[in-house]
Amino acid sequence: QVQLVESGGGLVQAGGSLRLSCTASGRTLSSYTMAWFRQAPGKEREFVVGVSWNGANSASVKGRFTISRDNAKNTVYLQMNSLKPEDTAVYFCAARETRLPTSVPGDYAYWGQGTQVTVSS
Repeated sequence: QVQLVESGGGLVQAGGSLRLSCTASGRTLSSYTMAWFRQAPGKEREFVVGVSWNGANSASVKGRFTISRDNAKNTVYLQMNSLKPEDTAVYFCAARETRLPTSVPGDYAYWGQGTQVTVSS
């Protein structure tokens, strides 16, 4: 069982940057594919970016966002640049035990509790 905890959310002005962290406990993340999703009020959960277990493959629907992982620290990061008010949402990290990331929330077995990101105009 993997427990995921996100951190680093907060309030930022438009155009600013923020880095979110997702730290795992219970199991090592090195064999898991990881992803970040987000959910704005009244909207469905949306895939943001994913990375395979070895960091070799990543997929992003947001060119301003980058995922990275430090398996030694059991942590995954989401670097968000040039933030816009429409990026305001709760951001979740997720893990799955297969090798490639997908954009489907149901493909991920493990989820963090989420961290709020608010971008002011």
